[in-house]
Amino acid sequence: MENIFDLLVIGGGINGAGIARDAAGRGLKVALLDAGDLGGATSSASTKLIHGGLRYLEFYAFGLVRKALAEREVLLDIAPHISWPQSFVLPHSPEQRPEWMLRAGLWLYDHLAHRDVVPGSSRIDLRQDRAGRALQPQFRTAFRYWDGWIDDARLVIANAQDVAARGGTVLPRTRVVRATYDGALWTATLGDGSELFARQIVNAAGPWAGEVARTVLGRNDAPALRLVQGSHIVTRRVHLGRDAFMFQQPDGRIVFVLPYEHDFSLIGTTEHSVDDANAVAVTADEADYLLAAVNRYIARPLTQADIVHRYAGVRPLILEAGKGERETSRDYTLVEHAGVPALTVVGGKITTYRVLAEAVLAKIAPKSKKWTATSPLPGGAIARLPGENGQTAFKRWLGHLTQAYENYDPKLIERLGHTLGTATEPLLAAGLGDNLGGVFEAELQHFRDAEWATTADDVLWRRTKLGLHLDAAAKARVAAWFGEATPPDDGIEAATHRFAVPGQD
Repeated sequence: MENIFDLLVIGGGINGAGIARDAAGRGLKVALLDAGDLGGATSSASTKLIHGGLRYLEFYAFGLVRKALAEREVLLDIAPHISWPQSFVLPHSPEQRPEWMLRAGLWLYDHLAHRDVVPGSSRIDLRQDRAGRALQPQFRTAFRYWDGWIDDARLVIANAQDVAARGGTVLPRTRVVRATYDGALWTATLGDGSELFARQIVNAAGPWAGEVARTVLGRNDAPALRLVQGSHIVTRRVHLGRDAFMFQQPDGRIVFVLPYEHDFSLIGTTEHSVDDANAVAVTADEADYLLAAVNRYIARPLTQADIVHRYAGVRPLILEAGKGERETSRDYTLVEHAGVPALTVVGGKITTYRVLAEAVLAKIAPKSKKWTATSPLPGGAIARLPGENGQTAFKRWLGHLTQAYENYDPKLIERLGHTLGTATEPLLAAGLGDNLGGVFEAELQHFRDAEWATTADDVLWRRTKLGLHLDAAAKARVAAWFGEATPPDDGIEAATHRFAVPGQD
């Protein structure tokens, strides 16, 4: 009976982890499996935004935007340690969308859903506002609006941790090669030849959902996917302020520039259709496009020499005939396979993963109750004073933690707090152990024992982004700690790799 589960979820990205968490909290016995690392694909390579999608208003996707804006508030509240409100500056350029259209769109964006945490938009004079210092002098007017920033990879881990805490089984690096249904139970054969059994299966394999439906479940009724490659580059810091920028482009697209890891800017993203989710990489043309997009606006142009990191991959979108990459919906579809208790998730956005999970549970456990909207994720469960939301409670908690451990560098406590949340305190109390050059042995032990990390890559690029900060010697120590061969000393650009497929947002 130990191998019989109520629900088997294939795919350990944000959708799969969110579904597994919701199901475990409703009392189902759950197994969450992924062929690779948790969040090792689409869900760890997004633009790190929880947002309604301002540009989707142009395509009249009001329902999707409203749903996402409501979820933005929920995620900022239940995951305050890995998220925060983020301001965006949208410069106005006469040859782009007219000012009245921007005003109208932002007014609608402010009012489509209730806001508690995120401020409203405003018009700003770039000649007076600090944001203007980063821009070319011909840009005089802009709008400041707000969305949310989130650590996408850590959001996946937090959901998976809650699955385990609620009695579920989490098995990364465990491939399901075949699943057969005998009328009562699914028999899932794993890559090592072992088997487990489940009453229901949810296929949440992202870009590989169609392939899993066909080759694992033996079903041909999942809709076709449009695989859209998106690329991001990380550069030296463009602007020292806290604002991000949203730059309109002559081709109608927009490009984001976000403050990233204190010292850098994250720039993205591109969009073009590809055929193979396993064979993606940032092209020279994409990097040139992103640099040119930013250089149309900023006062100090970027060059190829300013790029320190890049990543690429695919978004799994539903194929819609006659629509291009920009117009294709980012909403999700749930496909119930005829004759068997199995469901395939197609499409979706990181921002709406939680309501997607609720929609799945409404189908597979319709008598159970919703619960995730008000239950903080692991790391974010901080006692609140009257009138506090998750964000204000976290700031207060982090300030107290810094005071309580005044012998530690406040920047270290801030980094740990925004990575581990409440798990930081027991780590500090027990001692962090040896410093391996910017990362501590106790951190590595935590990532291994509590977060399923088994490689240096898991730690340097998904559990954290220390790969951007550590030198070659420190990275080699992390690799050695995990028993891996010492990586070559090729500098930070050597870390440029397809560590995931980029974000569904």
